[in-house]
Parts: sequence; structure tokens; C-alpha cells
Amino acid sequence: MTKIEKVLCTGKTRTTASSSDGTSNKHHGRLDIKLSSPGGSHPEYEFAASLPHPTAEQLFAGAWSACYSAALGVVAKQMKVVLPPDLAVEIEVDLGQTGDAYFLQARLNVSAPGLAHDVAAALAHTAHEICPYSKATRGNIDVDLNVVTA
Repeated sequence: MTKIEKVLCTGKTRTTASSSDGTSNKHHGRLDIKLSSPGGSHPEYEFAASLPHPTAEQLFAGAWSACYSAALGVVAKQMKVVLPPDLAVEIEVDLGQTGDAYFLQARLNVSAPGLAHDVAAALAHTAHEICPYSKATRGNIDVDLNVVTA
């Protein structure tokens, strides 16, 4: 896989579960899109972007973040783990260049305060295995997965 030599721009998103009363947890306030999971029985997610006009990288990161967050929920249910209410997924997608060629790379940052690090890491890695966006990028772009529990 070709490594990016120069990052041209980064699309960043943060997805959090909505509070139980249906109100959103605001982060950046620039672009807020409420997402829901298929079937309607899952919590809504908030896609919060940091720029007034989202880039393609930001939109991709937002869609991936929502899908990955849903995958975390599926895995948590299978593992009988209660996700923390302040669980957050931040995804950063870089558009970069090596020579004359353009590439993408990404960082998935999972914040699961209160969970044991080994449990949160197992959830994060298993979700990365089943998430359709993660599957689509696997082997095509560099992806780093980071887990924070503090």
C-alpha cells in the first residue's frame, strides 16, 4: 500500500449517541445531521462536522462513523457489554498525495470512558471487522484504530 507523503486536507467527524430525551449532544455546531439505524429500534446518532461546507472526505468520514457506531452497538449486544452513554467515534479521513498520485488514509478514534481498555479494544476491533465501510476500505487505504477509555 502506498504511503501518503503530503496530507492535503483532513475531513473530521464525531459521532455520539443522542441523549435519552431525544436531544442532540452538540459538538461543533457547523453541520449536524441526525442519523438513525435501520429498523428504528436503535438510538439515533449525531454527525457533527467542523467546517461550514463539508468536504467529500468529511462526508465519507461521517457516513463511516455512523456505520461504525452502529457496528459497535451490534458487537456490544453480542458481547453483553453496556456501552457508556458518552461513547464517541471520531473519524479523520486524509486526502493526500505521493508524487502525482492521490490517496486516502484514515484514523478511527473510539472513546469509551469507563470501560476496561481490553473490553473497549475488543469491541472496537470486532466492530471494525464487521462494519461495511471498514470492509470496503480494508486493504485499500491505511487505517489506524485507536481506543481511549480514560
